[in-house]
Amino acid sequence: FLNQSRRIPIASDLDRPEWDKLWRYNLHYFDDLNARDATVRTQWHRALIKRWIIENPPGQGTGWEPYPISIRTVNWIKWAFSGNALEPTGLDSLAVQVRWLNQRLEYHLLGNHLFANAKALIFAGLFFEGAEADHWLETGLGILGGELHEQVLPDGGQFERSAMYHALALEDLLDLINIAEAYSSELIPSKQLLDWRDTASRMSYWLEAMCHPDGDIALFNDAAFSVAPTLSELMDYASRLSITTAPLTDSLVFLRDSGYVRIGAGPAVTFLDVAPIGPDYLPGHAHADTLTFELSLFGQRVFVDSGTDRYGNGVERLRQRGTVAHNTILVNGQDSSEVWDGFRVARRAYPSQPVVEQTNGQIAITASHDGYKRLPGRNIHQRRWILTADDLCIQDYVSGSFEQAQARLYLHPAVQIEEYDASYCKLTLRLQQGQLIRVEMVGTDSVEIESATWHPEFGMAVPTVCIVAVLKACELTTRIVWQGTPH
Repeated sequence: FLNQSRRIPIASDLDRPEWDKLWRYNLHYFDDLNARDATVRTQWHRALIKRWIIENPPGQGTGWEPYPISIRTVNWIKWAFSGNALEPTGLDSLAVQVRWLNQRLEYHLLGNHLFANAKALIFAGLFFEGAEADHWLETGLGILGGELHEQVLPDGGQFERSAMYHALALEDLLDLINIAEAYSSELIPSKQLLDWRDTASRMSYWLEAMCHPDGDIALFNDAAFSVAPTLSELMDYASRLSITTAPLTDSLVFLRDSGYVRIGAGPAVTFLDVAPIGPDYLPGHAHADTLTFELSLFGQRVFVDSGTDRYGNGVERLRQRGTVAHNTILVNGQDSSEVWDGFRVARRAYPSQPVVEQTNGQIAITASHDGYKRLPGRNIHQRRWILTADDLCIQDYVSGSFEQAQARLYLHPAVQIEEYDASYCKLTLRLQQGQLIRVEMVGTDSVEIESATWHPEFGMAVPTVCIVAVLKACELTTRIVWQGTPH
């Protein structure tokens, strides 16, 4: 799991405390029961279920925490629906797990945890029969009735502002629609089912808007590839459920409630983060990345968010959440939002309402944030992006006095620096397919290249470089110009 392999020869290895908790969570999920080629491992899966029941007594260890129970419950029931009848011991264990979960719903964490709890109760309430199962179903539907409209914003985005968690929530909702329609409509109110379908349609549009031309997500906040299903997999799933989605045709998509903007012109698609870090009461998956951006050209990623490859509360986790790891302005070496511990945020940046201007052949987006107002200079960072079919111009302005402000631009590992003129602040980049990109920076005395890492998946650090420019005053203009012909 998470690009780390381990052997589990004895029961105590199922919950070794020195292993990352997220890896141990995955160990107890049983996702492999429903993998594409799962049928070739059916006997092994039966043996794993038996072993899990024996080696995980009720209430003991990570596997009995509410979130792993929620994921495992759904996976065992899906597996049973696929023609793999659970044996009596499996049914007994599943019922005990759901009873345990029902007494420990994660109201203290809310967010995707409580959503997963509700989904599991609905699955179990439909799968089992009797008064207790009816209570589980009623409880799950009740939670979901409130949480769906709390967690899915009017523009279709999941409120934690992570495309990865959004994709997971969309899969959850599609699963709920799927199982609801497999049962009598009397068990799921038709009005609630229609609401789920409408929400799934909006969520599908949002996810498509937040995916690069390569089909994978933008990596804002806690996000990584290979955790959630891909856009194409989710769109196929939605299609099988006859859920239609509005086509993504506009060159400008402003996801107003989420705070993200997608703009395209010529061979360019860029994603702008003008969003709040997330719900004020649930900022655990937020990064200090306000006014960052990602850019694809000719279908290839060029400037990337540096990504997320771990949770926990170590130094590297803090660095990946910090402003230094994103394509934005770093003032006095401080984070724009004070991220701390593994999932905490103290004082945080609040962005202004973006100003959107669209004229013939040009799109301009202007926004600012007050995350540095707590510093002695009471600084405000304003950024303006101007996109045409030929170039992207980024104009940064930092008000107030400061010791140092630097702009950072992370390159995708496949992008090579062809030419580099530090004194004139110019670079030429070569994309993987051969196109050349020119970067010019005005408002700095020199441009430096730092070694860096890109983290597209958990447990993965890919060497790359970061372009760093120190502002000599309060303004910096970065112009990115592209040419289509390989040299």
